[in-house]
Amino acid sequence: MKKYTNSEIKARLVLMVGIALSLTFIMSVGMILYSLTFVVQPLEVSPNDSKGWETLSSVMLVLAGALTGLLAANNLKDKDKDNDI
Repeated sequence: MKKYTNSEIKARLVLMVGIALSLTFIMSVGMILYSLTFVVQPLEVSPNDSKGWETLSSVMLVLAGALTGLLAANNLKDKDKDNDI
């Protein structure tokens, strides 16, 4: 069995976290769009529904920020220690 280097392990970890965050973000957006399009709501919004929307919007902001941070941090490369000498 091949032993992975630290950079290969980091790349696989970033890929898995990115896929998980992206799927969560896509599913959340899909649920919001589905509920706005196909679920019949009364004209007035209940207090529980408004609190739920506020919470969901906060979660979406956190997920978007995490995905942006992950993509921005992915460009930071580890320096090779062999070339320092």
